[in-house]
Amino acid sequence: MPRFYCDTPLQAQHTLDLPASAVRHVQVLRMQPGQTITLFNGLEPYGQWEAEILSMGRSSVQVRVDSFTPTDTDTTRSVTLAVGMPANERMDWLVEKAAELGVHAIQPLMTERTVLRLSAERSEKKQQHWQSIAIAACEQCGGNRVPTVLPVRTLAQWLPTVAPSGNQGTPPLHALLSLADGSQPLARCLSAQAPSQRLLFLSGPEGGLSPAEEALALQHGFAPVSLGARVLRAETAALAALTLATQA
Repeated sequence: MPRFYCDTPLQAQHTLDLPASAVRHVQVLRMQPGQTITLFNGLEPYGQWEAEILSMGRSSVQVRVDSFTPTDTDTTRSVTLAVGMPANERMDWLVEKAAELGVHAIQPLMTERTVLRLSAERSEKKQQHWQSIAIAACEQCGGNRVPTVLPVRTLAQWLPTVAPSGNQGTPPLHALLSLADGSQPLARCLSAQAPSQRLLFLSGPEGGLSPAEEALALQHGFAPVSLGARVLRAETAALAALTLATQA
């Protein structure tokens, strides 16, 4: 059954007009009144609603919301991925796959070696674009919590805002993906953490973070962790770390 994100409170036996993005998908699928779709809104209680298409116009689709099924496919860990934006379409791909893997938030960063440089206006448009990619990924994979794509910031702007506080006084793990000598294997680091431990990963762009940037991250409480001896692409490294974190 087709799934669509609907950014509004949902209630059984209520009628509503679908948002424009969902309308386009319903029309592309050539669905008709009387057919059933699935809606989710990313709000608590997490789950999904069945809804029946009542009417269709040239640019509108009205549905009646029916039964609710509580379903939370989210991971136990809350993971935020802060990443130096890779160039071209790789950031799009990274956002899509991170959403599929269950990331809670993505912080796009501009660093010394970031190829993608965005003005304030372009960065806002990119943020909206990446948020729509995250929504589409959740529609496809069955996720009922949509990760938040945060506004683009420079690394120097962002690091001072990272507060070392966590649930019940337990600080979240702040991990810096690094090839530096002495970096602890990420798998070993995760095995020592509680399954509910919040995680924040910092990963560089193509070429990685500069030595000065790594030193600055360490000063802000990040621990260097390693994925092994191989040099991975920026998007591969970020997703590999996320996979280990969400499956641990």
